[in-house]
Amino acid sequence: MSVLFILIGLVLLVVGGEYLVRSSVALSFKLKLSKMVIGLTVVSFATSAPELLVSVNAALGGHSDISLGNVIGSNIANIGLVLGITAVITPLAIDQDFYKFNWPVMMFLSVTLFFLLTTGKELDRLEGGVLLILLLVYLFMLIRRARIMGGINTKTEPEGVDDALSKVSNVKIMLWLFIGGLALWGGSELLVNGAVDLATKLGVSERVISVTMIAVGTSVPELAASVIAALKKEKAISLGNLIGSNIFNIASVLGITALIQPITVKSEALLSNDIFWMLGFAAVLIPLAFLPRSFEIGRYKGVIIVTAYALFISLAFIN
Repeated sequence: MSVLFILIGLVLLVVGGEYLVRSSVALSFKLKLSKMVIGLTVVSFATSAPELLVSVNAALGGHSDISLGNVIGSNIANIGLVLGITAVITPLAIDQDFYKFNWPVMMFLSVTLFFLLTTGKELDRLEGGVLLILLLVYLFMLIRRARIMGGINTKTEPEGVDDALSKVSNVKIMLWLFIGGLALWGGSELLVNGAVDLATKLGVSERVISVTMIAVGTSVPELAASVIAALKKEKAISLGNLIGSNIFNIASVLGITALIQPITVKSEALLSNDIFWMLGFAAVLIPLAFLPRSFEIGRYKGVIIVTAYALFISLAFIN
């Protein structure tokens, strides 16, 4: 039953996340926000909602390892699984914005999280507030850069913003919000309870389940979107979107969760193993981006990344 709970929970999170994105974008149009602001902020927050609900639910239930493992595991999966598989399907082109802005911000927040966790083995409310302030600074810089780039290239369209949503009625927006919120809450409840039960039955820690099954599950929407886009070759796959997801996972998901309920590190493996894998996957993107062929992550590099991710998953269960 625990596996069934996890599967149903993941489905509800995907459905809830989709409805929340739609309703949030439609509501933003009603509030006269620009498409650029909607694409860079509203969509990003909404797509992080499944991870946020899971982390908050787990923290309130005393399962803080699931809160941390979910985020750390999702960041590893976004690069090792999503980026790796997408690169195997089609080579990824890298623009200058990646190594001049997105990657440095992701590395800075990843290292900041490492130091915050190792110094006190806890993310308290003050540290959660610091992460949220860093997120606001990042968003300010993101919007500022987008406006500058928009002046250069007026054809740039924010991803995830459908013009048709500007015509949605208020009743439908409220209905979507209700469905999305209910599905996210129910999905997070089933997922956390199923994960705790499965960990007990398998004799493994909650941390193992969270950095593997839960993390992969919450990364499925990104994986599906990237693979479909790669197969159809409709548009260039945005490496920035995956990096942005990792930034939001640390700054908004953990930041908001810590403000609601401080997160205590219970499993030493999160600090002695998992977070180093997260830092490693993030750091290796730079040499992969430039060696031996610059500004491209091709198929064989994708195979290397996916193989490393498979090794991480295997070691998580073996250890």
